[in-house]
Amino acid sequence: MLIKSFQRTFVNQVKRCAEMSRKLRFFRDQISKAGLLSSVHPVLQPDIDLEELEIQLAEHEHELIELNSNSDRIQHSYNELLEYKMVLQKAIGFLVSSNSHVVSEERELDENIYSNDHYGDEVSLLEQDIRPGPSDQSGLRFVSGIICKSKALRFERMLFRATRGNMLFNHAPADELMMDPLSTEMVEKTVFVVFFSGMQAKTKILKICEAFGANCYPVPEDITKQRQITREVSSRLAELETTLDAGIRHRNKALASIGFHLAKWMNMVRREKAVYDTLNMLNFDVTKKCLVGEGWCPIFAKPKIQEALQRATFDSNSQVGVIFHVMDAIDSPPTYFRTNRFTSAFQEIVDAYGVARYQEANPAVYTVITFPFLFAVMFGDWGHGICLLLGALVLIARESKLSAQKLGSFMEMLFGGRYVLLLMSLFSIYCGLIYNEFFSVPFHIFGGSAYKCRDTACSEVYTIGLIKYRDPYPFGVDPSWRGSRSELPFLNSLKMKMSILLGVVQMNLGILLSYFNARFFSSSLDIRYQFVPQMIFLNSLFGYLSLLVVIKWCTGSQADLYHVMIYMFLSPTDDLGENQLFWGQRPLQIILLLLALIAVPWMLFPKPFILKKLHTERFQGRAYGMLGTSEMDLEVEPDSARQRHEEFNFSEVFVHQMIHSIEFVLGAVSNTASYLRLWALSLAHSELSTVFYEKVLLLAWGYDSFIIRLIGLSVFAFATAFILLMMETLSAFLHALRLHWVEYQNKFYHGDGYKFKPFSFASIAEDED
Repeated sequence: MLIKSFQRTFVNQVKRCAEMSRKLRFFRDQISKAGLLSSVHPVLQPDIDLEELEIQLAEHEHELIELNSNSDRIQHSYNELLEYKMVLQKAIGFLVSSNSHVVSEERELDENIYSNDHYGDEVSLLEQDIRPGPSDQSGLRFVSGIICKSKALRFERMLFRATRGNMLFNHAPADELMMDPLSTEMVEKTVFVVFFSGMQAKTKILKICEAFGANCYPVPEDITKQRQITREVSSRLAELETTLDAGIRHRNKALASIGFHLAKWMNMVRREKAVYDTLNMLNFDVTKKCLVGEGWCPIFAKPKIQEALQRATFDSNSQVGVIFHVMDAIDSPPTYFRTNRFTSAFQEIVDAYGVARYQEANPAVYTVITFPFLFAVMFGDWGHGICLLLGALVLIARESKLSAQKLGSFMEMLFGGRYVLLLMSLFSIYCGLIYNEFFSVPFHIFGGSAYKCRDTACSEVYTIGLIKYRDPYPFGVDPSWRGSRSELPFLNSLKMKMSILLGVVQMNLGILLSYFNARFFSSSLDIRYQFVPQMIFLNSLFGYLSLLVVIKWCTGSQADLYHVMIYMFLSPTDDLGENQLFWGQRPLQIILLLLALIAVPWMLFPKPFILKKLHTERFQGRAYGMLGTSEMDLEVEPDSARQRHEEFNFSEVFVHQMIHSIEFVLGAVSNTASYLRLWALSLAHSELSTVFYEKVLLLAWGYDSFIIRLIGLSVFAFATAFILLMMETLSAFLHALRLHWVEYQNKFYHGDGYKFKPFSFASIAEDED
């Protein structure tokens, strides 16, 4: 039965924990807003239960809300008085300058408004009415106030249009920044005085002031009253400022006392909520005395779980014992791989593609070696490898310190892959020694070169080439190839053929792992009609090509492998001539071509028809329906023969097998070609290093000027660090990732499982962060 979330047993406890979490987040936001620091390491205090903590949090919240309300009210009054003070200071100058043009009896403000000496204490200044004085209707009046500086120009234009130009607008900037009541930010404001005539104009001006958010304040024309009000406002401002400071100190003191325990309280509430959420997944038994739940656990952890449950039963003095029963499950179990600091990053690389199906072969075991090695094939330079090694060693040396810090997204990713970076750097040094490249410069590390120039001046290296006079260079590429006429053709041929060899080996490894998967799950059909034809097809074509490459390297033959492979399909019976590498090559090619052609229908047709035959034989004689009522027809058991008989769809199985076969046949060609990226990126990295070394560093070093040499060295260092060590590293990493996900793992890896996520307080804290 599906139980709604609000019908769970412990839903009230979860609501209480959620409410406490809301209050704690409110405290955290208030502490952050006040600029205080909450204690990362909570102080020691007596343990309290959830009920006591709930009462304390409610009291603290009520106190803070009251303090904030009082502070906002006082701050609002303070801002009004401060604006009033600015209006008084600026408006007096406007009124004095206009006294020579207006009649002194006409005033904007009613003198009776000042009859009460304590008007400011009784009502808000913004709520005081501005009433016209007993003056002639044809006299000159004014309205004074303050407005945001950004609105002043539009405000003046609107006043001019509303009064049809029958007004005089004077304004001056305020001396201090004022707080905007809506955004609570400090903004620049402008004091204004509008002179006009008539009550109708006054009504329009006041409405426009209200629309633009301008605050209007009364200013008397009498100098004596002006001075009296100014003194009262200044006195009141001083009192409010003192009150505000005292309130802020009291509020900060309350927040500081909360901040000392905030981390512990949040951790406690988070744990309690997680426990109740987990308990909500359980159900009461029929006696309502114990909870019953189903879950997954690793087999090796069963004794530990039983011990923990027994200990919990003993500590809680429970009257009902714990029953730990292993049961059969219909659903597929989650996947769990035990990893450590070294292997976790490689497992994450595989899991990013898809989590392994339960008990499926884990590619991460081989990825630990193959991933950094394929990266190094593209990044081979032992100078650059040493730079990466130093960076990886720094991250590993500061592992304990960095793991406790909050890192940025880039640094967190780099720190998480520190051991991946370590192996990539070590393999880069190894491949760099094979390529004999140290920042693109070759060295005679393992002895002298096997080649020499034809003349003493070595002037014919770029035209005629070198001659061999001794045994080959012991390890890696001979340094004499660098700069010679045959350098690029030789390295291109070497790296291209090496890429094909590595690709064929890794794809064969993937197909071999599919055999172990099928053997583990006792799927003989997959072995006979998937593994065997796939191995035959791949190795009949590209395995044979790899064999030709090895034979050509060993014999030093000048055979054209392009010609051999093309005419193997176009004219398999023609004589190979000078392209023949060994005796019996032509009949072998015909046999391999026929095997490749046979392997395609071998993959496509037998498996769907055999599955159909097995299904028919299994349910033969049981495909009829049961006689009975309609209720019996509706209540079909999940594992009944009738339901399973309906589940098998031959056309769907056949189409799936056809897609899989076509994908493998086309993928065998495209995947092999895709491994040529190893050659392309290795060549690009080597040529970029050569360009930066020869065209930047050596070119600058050819000048006698110290400044030019320093500039050349700086440009070379910048290009090496940001282009070769960062961009090229990222490029080679992504291409190695592609080779593993697409070309390698699609041969055997389903990746449609789901992770085992056990209950853990540590994981709850990480998710919260």
